[in-house]
Amino acid sequence: MGKESIDVLIEGGKASAAPPLGPALGPLKINIGQVVAEINKKTQAFKGMKVPVKVIIDTETKEFEIEIGTPPASGLIKKELNLKSGSGYPNKDKVANMAMEDVVKVAMMKQDAFFSNGVKQASKIIIGSANAMGILVEGKIAVEINPDVDAGKYDDIFNAEKTDVSDDKRKQLAEQLDAVQKVHAPFLQRLAASKKAKAEKEEKKAVKVAE
Repeated sequence: MGKESIDVLIEGGKASAAPPLGPALGPLKINIGQVVAEINKKTQAFKGMKVPVKVIIDTETKEFEIEIGTPPASGLIKKELNLKSGSGYPNKDKVANMAMEDVVKVAMMKQDAFFSNGVKQASKIIIGSANAMGILVEGKIAVEINPDVDAGKYDDIFNAEKTDVSDDKRKQLAEQLDAVQKVHAPFLQRLAASKKAKAEKEEKKAVKVAE
C-alpha cells in the first residue's frame, strides 16, 4: 500500500468524470465526485485555460490531495486583458495597458510557482513578462514603472492585494495606451507598407513563374 499520483490537463473549472480524469481514477476506488468538485474549486480562477493537475491518492485510506499547476504568466496576462497574442514588436507596438491591480491578480496566481517573497516581488516578475509582450503597466514600460514600485508608490495595492479596477481608471489606462500608440504610429505604418510591398513582390514573382 502507498500513494499513487495521476497527472492530467484540465480546463479550469470544468473537470468531470469523463476522460481523462474518470477512467484514471476509477480503478483506485475513490470518490470521483469529490475529486472533481475539489479540482473545480481550485481551478475556478483559470476558466478558459488548460491547467496541469496532480491528484495524489492514498491507496489504503482513499484520501486524496490536489496540486494545481499554473499556466505560463503570458497566458494569464492574455486572459486577464482579453488578448489573443502579445506584440510582435514589443518595443514599438504596444497592445495593452495593465493596471497595477491587474498585475497583482496575475501575480497572486503565479506567486507559489515563482517562489517569490510576497506579492510585490511576484508583481515585478509579471511586469517583466508584460513588457516582453508589448504591454504597458500604468502607462509605462518596465524600466519606468519598476522604480515607482521600488519606491513604494503601489504598496497600498500590494499590501491589500487589490485586484479591482474602477471604470475611471480603465478609461485613463485606455487614454494612456492611445497616446503611446500615436507616438509609434509612423513605425507601424512603415512596417505595414513594407509588408504590403513584400507581399506584392512575391505575388508578381509567383505570376511570372506560372507564365
